[in-house]
Amino acid sequence: MIANNQQRKQVVIVAMSGNTLLNFAGPADVFTSANNCLGASGSEAGYDVLIASPTMDKRVSSSTGMEIVCQYCAMEIKTPIDTLIIAGNDFQMLRKPEYKDFYQWLSFLSENQTRRIGSVCGGAFSLAEAGLLNGKKATTHWQLSERLKKEYPLVDVDATAFYTSDGHIYTSGGVSSGIDLALALVEEDHGKDIAIQVARKLVFYLSRPGFQVQFGNLLPVYESSNIAEKLHNWFNENLHEPLDVASIADHLNMSPRNFTRVFHKQTGLPPAKFIEKLRVETARKYLEDTDMPLDCIAEKCGLGGLVSMRRTFLRHLMTTPSDYRRAFRTSLKVAGVGDILQSNLHYPN
Repeated sequence: MIANNQQRKQVVIVAMSGNTLLNFAGPADVFTSANNCLGASGSEAGYDVLIASPTMDKRVSSSTGMEIVCQYCAMEIKTPIDTLIIAGNDFQMLRKPEYKDFYQWLSFLSENQTRRIGSVCGGAFSLAEAGLLNGKKATTHWQLSERLKKEYPLVDVDATAFYTSDGHIYTSGGVSSGIDLALALVEEDHGKDIAIQVARKLVFYLSRPGFQVQFGNLLPVYESSNIAEKLHNWFNENLHEPLDVASIADHLNMSPRNFTRVFHKQTGLPPAKFIEKLRVETARKYLEDTDMPLDCIAEKCGLGGLVSMRRTFLRHLMTTPSDYRRAFRTSLKVAGVGDILQSNLHYPN
């Protein structure tokens, strides 16, 4: 449902310390651009956008070293807040005493007071700390999703989405996903035509294709003592082979049963699932950095034929190999230096 678009709405974006500037600047630019588009159409509706700090000193330090002095502290705003967005979180400040008043203020906000409450990236941790995500579906940056699940088990975490909504609570993933969320909110308020105009103005998708999972690594980085790291080179040299448990255990002079037990304990994954993810990770690099035909990539990575590789990509990355290549192939290719870069790459035979 599109809200009454003749009434100006107050949008408060709380910039948390240690942030990437885009966490709050991106959504702010979306709402202010919407004002321009609405004004050009003869509408007096739009947004009054305020950037606020979570602390009374009104100072926010960014990850770039720049210090921002806000005109407002969030708790001092007495006029009705239509949309509140918590932008980012550096975690060092998450539970420090100076944030206590902010979380208390946040926890007391109701849907009657604030029509929409949202977050960008690590801002989901602020909402969770205030208890606003309990029993709610939410997302955050893909690198932080496991941490959010562990620290706030009452939150239903979706690590794949660019943004989510559950009742009046909205959350978005990594940095630029704040723009996705803000565009969705503009569309909710003023319709698709205005939202499209804003997206075009910012040279951005109205609805970005794909999912956050496409940006993350399927496998974590393991310590050198981990069995997966010890097998890393051998795996890469033999990805085109079946790599069943018996052959891997034989390579390590271990029994299949003992190898499976040790591998699962140290990596958190059964050997078959780990190897499938490794095959996809390796195929991603070929797709990003080379012009190698898809069937050759499938063969080199042990992913079977094209149909099998497509199914595996859809299962793990929610996209097809060809679509992934179009979205993530090296930008240097366009500049004409991709062939040089490719000639210096070394891949397992």
